[in-house]
Amino acid sequence: MKSNPYISVVIPVYGCRGALYELYDRLVKTLEIINPSFEIIMVNDACPQNSWEVIKELAANDKRVKGINLSRNFGQLKAILAGLDNAFGDWVVVMDCDLQDQPEEIINLYYKAQEGYDVVFGRRYSRKDKLGKRILSAGFYKVYDYLTEGDFDHTICNFSICKQIVIDNYRNMREQNRAFTLFIKWMGFEQTTINVEHAERVEGKSSYDLRKRWNLAKDIIVTQSNKPLRFSINIGMAVSVLSFFYAIFLVIRYFQTNVSVTGWTSLIVSVFFLSGLILMNIGILGLYIGKVFDETKGRPVYIIKDFINR
Repeated sequence: MKSNPYISVVIPVYGCRGALYELYDRLVKTLEIINPSFEIIMVNDACPQNSWEVIKELAANDKRVKGINLSRNFGQLKAILAGLDNAFGDWVVVMDCDLQDQPEEIINLYYKAQEGYDVVFGRRYSRKDKLGKRILSAGFYKVYDYLTEGDFDHTICNFSICKQIVIDNYRNMREQNRAFTLFIKWMGFEQTTINVEHAERVEGKSSYDLRKRWNLAKDIIVTQSNKPLRFSINIGMAVSVLSFFYAIFLVIRYFQTNVSVTGWTSLIVSVFFLSGLILMNIGILGLYIGKVFDETKGRPVYIIKDFINR
């Protein structure tokens, strides 16, 4: 009977094909220091560089490497879930494939966890990302904190180590719209962070452009908070109250000055303003209805095409 490994490392792969060999070598050297019983799970998320060929080669040469090939691009967070569904180590590490998350830092995460923590996140105290990306990230989490009444550190990333019990509970959350770090923090358990060195990207650039980041931000906020709905209601109420008092003002003005209010410009501006508010509120409501619709379909979060060294 095959025994479970002591530590599992889950890596979603999209781009950075050339970094996979170095990533594997550094992971093996690092994990053998912790415990020789480990597995490396690489999840190919329909990488356009055909990284699956590299994963197959690594898995053929080392049975400790598991290769999961998704049927299409499902996104990083769903690829992480695919890896976690097949990670059975006592401890589970999640990291990126571009070597910005440095394998050597796993030792620091692991030893910190031995102090009695169920989850240890890596905190990128000196991010090597571009200024625009750092500003967008910080801005998103400011909005997220406001909408969820939370306090989230934007320097925390997916790079983390968790006990198997944490991963077991994460696996039970089968929502289509996912956020690994936020889900883990929501579950509780004993959590902490440590500073980790954030390296330069080995090759290429991030596939998360502004459009993808905007869509991801919308999905995360809508699935994690209903405050936008309450906010839209408050705006509607405020406009209605202002309109009511403005109507009273116009009536009083008419009887005092006997001057009726005419004005095509003010009327058109008001119509467009109120129409915009209505469309915005309908759009917000539509987002929530759409997410409910996605969940009621009951479709699988991901589909596996090939699996090596299961």
